This record gives sequence, structure tokens and C-alpha cells, in this order.
Amino acid sequence: MKTLRIGIDTYSLEPLQLSPLEILEWAKENGAEGVQFSGLNQEQKKSVDVQYLKDLAQFAASNDLYLEWGGGQHIPFDMETWKKKGILKVNRTAAKEAATLGIRIIRSCSGGLMRWNPKNPSTKTFLKESAKSLKAQRKMLKDHGVILAIETHFEFTTHELLRLFEVCDAEPGDYLGICLDTMNLLTMLEEPVRASERILPWVVSTHIKDGAILLTSEGFVTFPAEIGKGVINLRRIAEMLASLPNEVHLSIEDHGGRFHLPIFNSEFLSEFPDLTVEELSILIQLSQQTEEIFRTDKLNITDRDEWPRICSDRLRRDVQSLKDLLRSTPGQ
Repeated sequence: MKTLRIGIDTYSLEPLQLSPLEILEWAKENGAEGVQFSGLNQEQKKSVDVQYLKDLAQFAASNDLYLEWGGGQHIPFDMETWKKKGILKVNRTAAKEAATLGIRIIRSCSGGLMRWNPKNPSTKTFLKESAKSLKAQRKMLKDHGVILAIETHFEFTTHELLRLFEVCDAEPGDYLGICLDTMNLLTMLEEPVRASERILPWVVSTHIKDGAILLTSEGFVTFPAEIGKGVINLRRIAEMLASLPNEVHLSIEDHGGRFHLPIFNSEFLSEFPDLTVEELSILIQLSQQTEEIFRTDKLNITDRDEWPRICSDRLRRDVQSLKDLLRSTPGQ
């Protein structure tokens, strides 16, 4: 089994307000082997031009760091008003930036908990409009030699993403792919190993994130965990990723916060029609494992307002813990 390179996603260090170059320097100094950029903020966009991108690529190459880019979009709606919007221009800009960097992967993230609010457009609507928009961007993405990696986030399950790719007439390694966020799968009521198996041929990048799940009187609560302290079988997922013919990097994303899943609400649960009794039972088993770990005081929920204080140290430990985990995996 081939060796997988371990890096970081920039969202983990967002509170530090580091420049792109400073993030690459952080990666080099803390044992990471690359960086996936979630996207540039408005202030960074003012200073990041073609020359700056070339300087980033040169720094990365000189220090043997991989690069992956962000800033892509796949939901053609304004998240506040739900009015339709064009995303071609945004994705073309991200594609040009990636081409300048000499890299293929552009991460796309929706940034919303769509089906949590019944007033939002339906999942069916999101799928239909996303397919229409993305299919029209096929030539542009292929012309730039890039793959738009849709993150397993909070709008589509892996079942729905496979349907999206089918409607888009896409094939693995073509112009659409997956950024596999291992913890977000829990929040979409998917068991991470099974979900990874479903979507595996499409994975071109990752957000490696440990996590856990609790069962409360109001439903499930999911949350990120320091790598090695949660209940996600990252070792098994890494083994699957290593079996892929394409090179996939393990970009660690970690953050604070929690997500509430009101599964005892029949209207909410009906938003996940592909959820089987078998997979739900596995999630319940994982919640029991979480409870057991909680009792040993080796796991807790990190509040978002606590994250800025601990992010650098925790991400540094995440990098080392993932290295240790893979080192103990046969074939690594």
C-alpha cells in the first residue's frame, strides 16, 4: 500500500489570520507535508496576484509541500436570500489560480446546513440546479485541467452526490470529484467508512477529521475531535484512499463547535430518505462508544470561541497523531 502525504487545511488556522505564505511556513515548521487552501478572504484577494501565486508555488516546490486550492462553488444560490446566482465566474477565477499554481484540485464548499430549515429550497432543487450549472462548466474546468472537488458537507449525502455526478455525465477523474470530509459524514447521518466506500472512486482530496456522536433526548449531537480521540475509523479510511490509482493527500481539518441533528423529528428525518435502519444502528453504536470515551475524560466538545486559543497546538498534535496512526497501519 502506498504512502499517503499528510498536510493541513487552512480553515484550521483561520483565527490566526496568517497570509498564504505564512501558512506554508507553518506547515513546513510543524511537520505537515502540504496545504489545502480553503479559499482566500477579501483582504487576501487584494494582494494575491499572479506573481504571488507563482511565489507560493515556488516556495511549496522548494520545500516539497503539496498544494491544493479552494474558492470553488457548486450551489448556484445566494445562501442568504436563496435567489439564483451564477457561479461560473467564481469557478473560472479559481481554475485560473489553480492553473497558475500548477495544480489540479479546487475544493468547492457550500457552507450551509440546508435541510435543517424546512423554509430553505429542497434538496431536489439544489441537485437539479447544481447539475445544470456544473454540467455547463465542464469544458471550462477541463480546459484549465482542474477537477472541482465537492466537499462532503451539509447539503448532499454521498448517495445524492453520486446521483449528481450521473446527471452531470461525469466520470471519476474527469472534471468533478470529491473532497472527502470524514467527520461531516456523521453530521449527514452517514457512517464514515461506509460512506467513504460509496464515494471512493470519486475522491481526489480530503479533509481528514476525527469526530464523535452523542445521542441525547433531542437527537444526535456530532462534533470534531482531536485525531485519535474520536470514533471515526481513520485507519480504515486511509487504507481505502491508499488503494486509489490517483494520488490523494490527507489534509487535516480541525475546528471547534457542534451540530444538532433532531432525528426524533419525523420531518427532519424524512430529509434523509437513503438512511437505512442498519446504518442508523451503527451510528447509535458509535454514540455508545462516544459515551464510553467521555467517561474516561479523554474526549470533550471544544466550543468555537475556544478554538482560536488552541488551534495551533491542536493542529500540530493532529499532524503527529495522524502520522503515528498511519505508521501503525500495515503497508505504510
